[in-house]
Amino acid sequence: MKPLATFAAAALAISSGAALAADAQQLLKDKACLSCHTVDKKLVGPAYKDVAAKYKARKDAEAYLVKKIREGSTGVWGPIPMPPNAAVNDADAKTLAKWVLIQK
Repeated sequence: MKPLATFAAAALAISSGAALAADAQQLLKDKACLSCHTVDKKLVGPAYKDVAAKYKARKDAEAYLVKKIREGSTGVWGPIPMPPNAAVNDADAKTLAKWVLIQK
C-alpha cells in the first residue's frame, strides 16, 4: 500500500472510531444504559470493558450483544437480570454493541 493510501485508511479508521464513540455516548445517555453500567467498573450490571473481554473471542459477539441489548438477559453476569430494552432499535443496538466490544 502506498504511504498516502495508508495514511488515508488510518485517518478514516480514526474518524470512524470517533464517530462511533460519539454516537454510542449519546445512545448510552438517551437509552439509560448508564443507569446500570459504566465503562470500567461494575455498577448494577457489568462494566463494558468486562463485557468486551468476555466476548472478544466470539465470532458472533456483535450479533450476540445486539440480541442481549434488545431482549435482555438473565443469569449471565449474576442474579440481577438485564431487562429487555424495546426503546433500542436494531441499528442503535448494533452501534452500542460495536462500541462495547472496543472497550479495554
